[in-house]
Amino acid sequence: MKKAVICFLGNPYYDTRTYNLHKSLTARGIAVKVIGFEWKDKDFVTVKGDISVYKLNKSFSSLLYYLKFVSILKLRLFGEKADYYFAEDVQTLPFVTFLGKIKGGKVFYDSRELYGFIAGLRDKKLLQNTIRLIEKFFIKKVDYVITTGDMDTEFIKKTYQLKKVFTLRNLPLHKEEVKPIDLRKKFNIPDELKILVYQGVILHGRGLKIVFEALTKVKGYFLIILGDGEDTDYYKKLSESIGIEKNVLFAGKYNQEELINMTAGADIGLAVIENISLSYYYALPNKLFEYIMAGKPVIASNFPQMKDVIEKHKVGITIDPENTTELIEALERLNSEPNLLESYKENCKLASKHLNWEIEFENLAKFL
Repeated sequence: MKKAVICFLGNPYYDTRTYNLHKSLTARGIAVKVIGFEWKDKDFVTVKGDISVYKLNKSFSSLLYYLKFVSILKLRLFGEKADYYFAEDVQTLPFVTFLGKIKGGKVFYDSRELYGFIAGLRDKKLLQNTIRLIEKFFIKKVDYVITTGDMDTEFIKKTYQLKKVFTLRNLPLHKEEVKPIDLRKKFNIPDELKILVYQGVILHGRGLKIVFEALTKVKGYFLIILGDGEDTDYYKKLSESIGIEKNVLFAGKYNQEELINMTAGADIGLAVIENISLSYYYALPNKLFEYIMAGKPVIASNFPQMKDVIEKHKVGITIDPENTTELIEALERLNSEPNLLESYKENCKLASKHLNWEIEFENLAKFL
């Protein structure tokens, strides 16, 4: 039996891409070990098994947090001999590449973002440049580079002069039947309000500020945020300061099995990403496809890769994320044109037959 090791600086149970990769490799008869990490949940207890998730503490010292991460990762990699090694981010890339090559395995680097150009590092030039140098060195040592979109693939090929780069979009597992959770009943939301859903990490640049601003001017909507992040407290305080806290719910994180059913209970999905970095401009986030799989029309930024999907499949509206008026107009239109909303929902059902992980995974399967 062939073996694979997947390494990810994050919790695989809350990461669609890692979760789906594990599931698909296992389905092909490959014995899979996943090495993940959790530091956001204070009450989290280390879990070991096929999917091992180790507890880290970032609040005391960033240096100690990083050293513990490295020591655990190296120790686990030393103890695993596999046919395939997957580095699911730039943080695991050096260790997976070095030890994977020593052990004679095939190494895949999942460049799920343009790590040298991510928004969170735009004010940390030294760290950003360090990450670029690390990626530049190790990316040329791996066997294959995976990206989440065709524009990312072309950028990586051109920037690093590579050939073995291919696209594996962040598509969800296909669901023949989604079981929507009654969010109105669960959270006591009035029937007359349409429910907007935002799923994902709560960070600056993910569009929450413009959504909040729009909610101060548009009536008839309730926003549910599924996820958490380092800026959660900021946005909770912001919702209170601008007077929309009664129409915004921070519902927290849900695992992959629960998430799609929660999303399916909403009316419209939001993927309004701000143009604050090249990585964001190239964005093709999993939430976009998860909304579609859940049968929810989408309002998203008019960035090229997202716009292409939405216009091709006619599943929603794209807007300029710098223009709050466009978001307000989109919300008002979907509220006043029920036939348009229903049309988008039907198109989501059709699109989900093509935009699913099972089909997309074949892009990777041919290299195994």
